[in-house]
Amino acid sequence: GVEMLKFQYLFRDDLYKSKVDLVYKILFRYYRNKNLIDMSIDTKIGEGLYIDHPYCITINPKAVIGKNCNIHKGVTIGQENRGVRKGTPVIGDEVWIGINSTIVGNVKIGNDVLISPNSFVNCDIPDHSIVFGNPCIIKHRENATKNYINRKVK
Repeated sequence: GVEMLKFQYLFRDDLYKSKVDLVYKILFRYYRNKNLIDMSIDTKIGEGLYIDHPYCITINPKAVIGKNCNIHKGVTIGQENRGVRKGTPVIGDEVWIGINSTIVGNVKIGNDVLISPNSFVNCDIPDHSIVFGNPCIIKHRENATKNYINRKVK
């Protein structure tokens, strides 16, 4: 609702790149807690973040999220602590992440990628792809997120 729109506004103007003042920090914490979104004010997120159906979203503070990304209820963007994929995800521009999807480890998600609901992603995903399942199945598709990305900024 209205509260979620206020929370998203904090990211739409790329405010994280500038010095963050006390009022911004207070508003961020308030709306983050109200919408049950576990994320840090230091998370690097591009302009145009859109969170549809908030609640139970976890984003690792070291993750990087590109411009015009959509994140839905129950999504986890997390860290892997050992092995080949030790680290956190880097997510490109215009990525749509479906309900209850998990992206984990030092993986790179390309631009124009649609991650279907309930997918588990622990591998690199090239640009212009649709991903689904566990283990993830990757299908190339030009304009994979066409008509899916909400409230784009230019």
